[in-house]
Amino acid sequence: MASFPPSVNEKLIARSRTVGELLAPTSPFDKKCGRENWTVAFAPDGSYLAWSQGHRIVKLVPWAQCLNNFLLHGTKNGTNAAGTRLPRHSSEGSQKNKPCEHVIDCGDIVWSLAFGSSVPEKQSRCVNIEWHRFKFGQDQLLLATGLNNGRIKIWDVYTGKLLLNLMDHTEVVRDLTFAPDGSLILVSASRDKTLRVWDLKDDGNMMKVLRGHPNWVYGCAFSPDSSILCSVGASKAVFLWDMDKYSMLRKLEGHHNDVVACEFSPDGALLATASYDTRVYVWDPHIGVILREFGHLFPPPTPIFAGGANDRWVRSVCFSHDGLHVASLADDKMVRFWRIDEEYPVQVAPLNNGLCSTFSTDGSVLAAGTQDGSLYFWATPSQVSSLQHLCRMAIRRVMPTSQVKNLPIPGKVVEFLCYQI
Repeated sequence: MASFPPSVNEKLIARSRTVGELLAPTSPFDKKCGRENWTVAFAPDGSYLAWSQGHRIVKLVPWAQCLNNFLLHGTKNGTNAAGTRLPRHSSEGSQKNKPCEHVIDCGDIVWSLAFGSSVPEKQSRCVNIEWHRFKFGQDQLLLATGLNNGRIKIWDVYTGKLLLNLMDHTEVVRDLTFAPDGSLILVSASRDKTLRVWDLKDDGNMMKVLRGHPNWVYGCAFSPDSSILCSVGASKAVFLWDMDKYSMLRKLEGHHNDVVACEFSPDGALLATASYDTRVYVWDPHIGVILREFGHLFPPPTPIFAGGANDRWVRSVCFSHDGLHVASLADDKMVRFWRIDEEYPVQVAPLNNGLCSTFSTDGSVLAAGTQDGSLYFWATPSQVSSLQHLCRMAIRRVMPTSQVKNLPIPGKVVEFLCYQI
């Protein structure tokens, strides 16, 4: 088995601290197929954790309560106990004041999840806004579930009620993402080779179909300002879309195999992509150049080897909220935490058959899902960000690379602001 150089092995002794685990219920007659945890998500306000537990089931757990259980009862916490379904007729106020653990049966295998919350000032893009079936308030929290049959179901998290059933995809809905600006614009990525844009403030009206992928679309992610959408799929290219014009901005070339996951940094200056070619690339999405390469196989495989089965497929990548760390999950039974300015992982953790991962809303915990429908949690690397980095993030939130390069400041400062040093 390939390994890191000896000098690196000493660095990798640092193991991430296990926070807890949620084990999926099993029975002797359960089929292994259909139990996979393809997706896990945290609510934008940190109130809920949701994951696909397999066999059509999505589990919703109050995140604060989950963390307290880990502290009180240790890391192991099976989910065999029946989840408490939210009562249909209990008062809306009491539900929102006290989040409850509950289970949603989606009717088909769940491949994707996304939380969405509304900002009243963000109006629907629909011209006819005189009447809508649903009026989403500021305290509304929605959960979108993408299913095996191509449908997308929208649920009210607080009541457990099914609100919308979106039907237009013809294949598996592999990923979902809400625009971070509170507009309740939802984008879905499907094996039917398309991305579809839905306006939930217009009762789920489908606004646009984005075409360009030659094969299955695996994932999609919005930039923090909601202006750019990244999509990846069963090809070597990374697609960037202008979400004001619904047109393709550019394609990023560099991977040697299918690209399966993507996520923007919190300031929107960087884009991380994960591929079956054993690599995670960190791009400058504004100019289309690769700034960092995080390899999961040493020595790095040749393009021919990277383009086939290599036992090091990277399944997931996500950006920490500090903008300094990236987590990746690969088929070599390891979770890795990387610093964007270092070549090798700063922490690692063992994980068998991992499929998906994401950071908690505050960035303190990484959650990862596995093929048996379970969830595992680790404490993320903790580090106080420097004042320089905080200033860099503040600038990059409002200024793309082209504008930074035109600033009348020293070249070294420009390089730092562009994450080139």
